[in-house]
Amino acid sequence: MLYLIAAAAGAADAPPGWIQWVPIIGMIAIFWFLIIRPQMRQQKAHAEKVAGLKKGDQVVTAGGLVGKVMKVDDDYAELEIAQGVRVKAVKSTIGDVIPPAGKAKADA
Repeated sequence: MLYLIAAAAGAADAPPGWIQWVPIIGMIAIFWFLIIRPQMRQQKAHAEKVAGLKKGDQVVTAGGLVGKVMKVDDDYAELEIAQGVRVKAVKSTIGDVIPPAGKAKADA
């Protein structure tokens, strides 16, 4: 008799197989919305900022150099870091555009 009760309890309906994938899909969604998506937004904003460089902008490079844009090409920007001292920088290494004195940053 105990054998029949144990067999009946083991024969209960098992959950569907797709239920095992729900936690994995949930983790992927969390990574997407908390990590990947914001990083893609930042990359897009940086690319737009670099694409909009023009002569006369004050910029900071990824290496920490502060300079004034003198000339802009497709891939390079010529920066004047001191009077008469010009360097050529790859546009993608420009970290930020410094707003003119007296104006606050838009995202601050």
